[in-house]
Amino acid sequence: MTSRLNSDDQARVDSYLSAPQHQVERKPFRPWLLLGIVLASVVTLGLLSRLLSRLVL
Repeated sequence: MTSRLNSDDQARVDSYLSAPQHQVERKPFRPWLLLGIVLASVVTLGLLSRLLSRLVL
């Protein structure tokens, strides 16, 4: 993909992005873990709401 910036601006952007504080190592994204956490949260909140409804009624 070609840049719409002129060469000076692109050089500044490249130097900014190559600075050490912008080179953070991250763990790989794990979508199944995220899905599991969301599912567990929904189930837990659903069970909690059923428990509260039985206590109130």
